[in-house]
Amino acid sequence: MSGSTALEAAPHVDSALLQRLENRISVPADRDRIEVRAPFTGEVLGTVPDATATDVAEAVERARRAQRRWAEMGLAARSRILTRFHDLLIDNADIAMDLLQLEAGKARVPAFEEVFDTVATTRYYLNTAPRLLRRKRRAVSLPGFTSAWEYQHPIGVVGNITPWNFPFTLSISDIIAALIAGNGVVVKPDEKTPYSAVFGATLLDEAGLPADVLQVVSGYGETAGSALIDEVDFINFTGSTEVGRIVSAHAGKRLVAASMELGGKNATVVLSDADLSRTIPGVARAVYANGGQLCIAMERIYVAETVLDDFIARFVDYSRSLPMTAMFDFSSGLSAMIDSEHLDRVHSHVEDAVAKGATLLTGGKPRPDIGPTFYEPTVLTEVGDDMLLCRSETFGPVVSVYGFSTVEEAVALANDSEYGLNFSVWTSDTDRGVEIASDLHAGTVGVNDGYAAAWSSYDAPMGGMKASGISRRHGEIGLLKFTESQTIAVQRVIPAFAPPFGIGYGLYQRLLGHMLKLLRRLPFYK
Repeated sequence: MSGSTALEAAPHVDSALLQRLENRISVPADRDRIEVRAPFTGEVLGTVPDATATDVAEAVERARRAQRRWAEMGLAARSRILTRFHDLLIDNADIAMDLLQLEAGKARVPAFEEVFDTVATTRYYLNTAPRLLRRKRRAVSLPGFTSAWEYQHPIGVVGNITPWNFPFTLSISDIIAALIAGNGVVVKPDEKTPYSAVFGATLLDEAGLPADVLQVVSGYGETAGSALIDEVDFINFTGSTEVGRIVSAHAGKRLVAASMELGGKNATVVLSDADLSRTIPGVARAVYANGGQLCIAMERIYVAETVLDDFIARFVDYSRSLPMTAMFDFSSGLSAMIDSEHLDRVHSHVEDAVAKGATLLTGGKPRPDIGPTFYEPTVLTEVGDDMLLCRSETFGPVVSVYGFSTVEEAVALANDSEYGLNFSVWTSDTDRGVEIASDLHAGTVGVNDGYAAAWSSYDAPMGGMKASGISRRHGEIGLLKFTESQTIAVQRVIPAFAPPFGIGYGLYQRLLGHMLKLLRRLPFYK
């Protein structure tokens, strides 16, 4: 950045904007302050208040009062506001991307992906909410005597606890469905990256979102996050499996439902017929996206032994060619690590593996010449089960490559993990790839794509199996999870499952049995 500070280098953000964002936070300004640092330089960008449990409770109460009015406005009015937000976000995309680069250390490409993912998610729910939220006629046991309808009501106030790695889309796109369904929302962004979430809130304000419907509370998870779970009606959480278990237990004590996307040790399978000229850059994108700080990034690669040597040679060369810069443009192929603590954690996984006999093919070193928390793209082989790198989520630009002799072996190796978030299969035979993908224990599997195709298929649910999560984002469930289903049934003429017109229960049992056998044969009867 030619000696300038990160803030000076960001073309669309200045200190006045950061101050305005700090003022939008729903926590008194006189609280203890948390420093927000720029990973590109390590400098302090600003400070945000550290919320107390009382602050969080008051924010939830404000959202609860506003939610009632918001729900009463009706879907059409809510949709008009979110349509304006959709267009405002497109118009202000450069500011959002600058903020993401500033506080999260992102390369421009993943910052771009975050912002336009939020745009696309908003568009999807604007288009589908009328169908998903309308009253639905439901089949009944005795047609003609009973009628039943299903209603969807907002659940109340949703708490959204978000991580630092994708602080805009996980704070904003995840709550679009909650808002359109008529809920109030309180977002608790990670203390390292609060500004992106607050900027999204300001755009929603500008679009016409009524005051207090959306609160943003800054603070640490142990205090503010815990207090949020104590107060809200639903928890939406994205983060590590370790913390997810704590969140789930806490929510469970209150019988509050939770949706959680958690950690992953994602695997990609490269078959012998894969086109390596397409596979190498595609797998590399899936490994190094956002510097590997992506819950759906690949950390394990299983390659058919017949092409293993060729794959490794070409993948290592490609990894070495990735440019790293701390620039506010599209020149960098890799993001910085979020902070020095995380950099040390990533490096410790590599050092542990090498000390125990793994072969380091490229990378394995911090790059302070670029910025204080940059880390080289790193490829290892001979990674054994006794190494941290084998089973623990590294969450950095580090990948292990293994060989396999049969597809059955590759599937078994990929599935041999407590995690099951996002896998991929690479092959020239897509039908075979889909068949193999269905045997992999992961919530999403891409065929000839690492993550973007599944993530951007907004009508399909996204989430993890096993220790990688509970429930889903995107798709119908991504909206309906923020609602309470209500069934209203009307009974006519006779009580349900009661004999009519003085017929005894013995005869009624026989008649009902014959009728139900007949109904089973009718294709239109559910």
